[in-house]
Amino acid sequence: MFLPIEKLKDASNQATKGFNSTQPESVGSPSAIVSPLISQSPTQRAATLKATAQKSAPSLERNRARYLLASDLVAQGQGDKALEQLKDLEKDYSVLSSQILLKRAQAYEAAGKPSEATATWQESVKQYPDDPAAAEGLFFLGRSNPKYWDQAIAKFPAHPRSVEIAQLRLKKNPNQLAMLMLVAKYAINQNGYTGILDKITEKFAPQLQPKDWEAIAFGYWENQVYDKGAFAYARAPQTPVNAYRAARGLHLSGKSGGEDRYRQVVQTFPKSPEAGLALTRLAALAEQPQLAIAYLDQVIEHFPDRAPAALIEKSKQLDKLNSSKFAAQVRELVLTQYASTDAAAEMRWAYAQERAKAGDFRLAKQWAEPILDNNPNSEIGAQAGFWVGKWTEKLGKSDEAKAIYQKVLAKHPESYYAWRSASMLGWNVGDFNSVRSLNPQVDKPAVRPELIAGSLVLKELYQLGQDRDAWTHWQVEFQNRMAPSMSEQFTDGVMRLGVGDNLDGIFMVSNLSDRDRPDEKEQYRSLQQQSGYWQALYPFPYLQEIENWSQQQQLNPLLVTALIRQESRFESKIKSSVGATGLMQVMPETATFIASNIKLKQFKLDDPND
Repeated sequence: MFLPIEKLKDASNQATKGFNSTQPESVGSPSAIVSPLISQSPTQRAATLKATAQKSAPSLERNRARYLLASDLVAQGQGDKALEQLKDLEKDYSVLSSQILLKRAQAYEAAGKPSEATATWQESVKQYPDDPAAAEGLFFLGRSNPKYWDQAIAKFPAHPRSVEIAQLRLKKNPNQLAMLMLVAKYAINQNGYTGILDKITEKFAPQLQPKDWEAIAFGYWENQVYDKGAFAYARAPQTPVNAYRAARGLHLSGKSGGEDRYRQVVQTFPKSPEAGLALTRLAALAEQPQLAIAYLDQVIEHFPDRAPAALIEKSKQLDKLNSSKFAAQVRELVLTQYASTDAAAEMRWAYAQERAKAGDFRLAKQWAEPILDNNPNSEIGAQAGFWVGKWTEKLGKSDEAKAIYQKVLAKHPESYYAWRSASMLGWNVGDFNSVRSLNPQVDKPAVRPELIAGSLVLKELYQLGQDRDAWTHWQVEFQNRMAPSMSEQFTDGVMRLGVGDNLDGIFMVSNLSDRDRPDEKEQYRSLQQQSGYWQALYPFPYLQEIENWSQQQQLNPLLVTALIRQESRFESKIKSSVGATGLMQVMPETATFIASNIKLKQFKLDDPND
């Protein structure tokens, strides 16, 4: 068995060999010189970038240094100096040739040379008509000639500039269906978005095609407006997913008709995964145990991946019918034939908790102990293992308990119960009373891992820390928004994190664990072995502010970071329904009280520095 720290080091070494490769001449991968500079400020990295940019021998490092230095100079308004770095760069750095033209146009604007900027935008559009970078040129050229805006919308509807064009045109004429639909498809997270959908469905319903309804339905669904989403999905192309959501939306919003639509899913798409899910919903809604069992039997017969959970539900319905003997046989079937499933783990854990509450720690241990071995990927594995250790201690078997805590650490090193197990083993990780005063060193990764989806252009922009440009490029590349692959969804989460959309970014990454197809589960387990997954799931925005404040208040910076992640997902402007505001979700009256105690006269709850 690996000791936990050895397991973590081994995982890190494997990541370095693959996911975090630092091959200096590999486009899209981290490199030895420039990559570690990405986390530094432009001032801090300027000298190293200049030295690397001046090297005589062509290399990816030199190209990256010149591009990043030029980008920093443009941001500082030093257009002429940026142009020096960009001169003929596309000859050596072909992967970013379209982006170099874009950057050159921006440099001309920063240098106060509008005619040269215009000529460069025109060159960009002519030379790279199909590249997302051309959308920037079309946007700027369109300020004086609207035909360029028409081209941008036609060629790159998903590009943020096209969305901006649509919104500008809607300000002049708010009743343009084409512009409204563009916003509906590509501006899902913007303020006032559902109002746009309401306007479309109220004013233009007769003109909408099924694909339009599908886009509208998806927008409502993503914004959790389930009743309107159900209405739209019923008018969208009838796929298993759309039909299921038309039913589920009514169900979630408490509207009538959900059961009938679930039955339609089963009748129309009987072999689809959604049919199996619809049957489980019908079983849960059934008022009579016999009817619920009839639905569950269909699940058990036709959808083997859902059979274990359906068997457990069937046993509960048999209990309601006082058929305790048959119910016990069904549960035994789950424990024997489906021992490695989540359903078996959950059943064992429920029985273990019952016995523990009754003070029977021996039987509680007996029920829960197999979970760690039989269900290594179960969400309750770490929790069950920890409590098996606790119950084993209560039975006076301290050495055996230590071995169990070690097993929790080895199999679930990232979990909350790994921390508790480490504490029980006497590791210097703190406990409920002392963890707040620990002062661990926070070591952020030196370089970024390689993206697992997207073009080389996207991967290279990401490696250069050009997060806004990478996110913009990704909006055009990311075509499969309604049903993304595992790698696409993970990459989308990383892109969102890069531009400060931390709430949705963390959601996109964490939600990968909900995939239920066997091949997707396997991909998820593989992704969990990569350090980049954990870096995205537990990011460190505001690290400098957190470290400074934690040091002043003598608090554990990792504990503070964890609390912020839990409370606000690092969204500084977020506000709860009851008024809690900011990163730590503090109520205004509580903030006033605390401020008076620490002699802070002025503060803003949505300012991370406060």
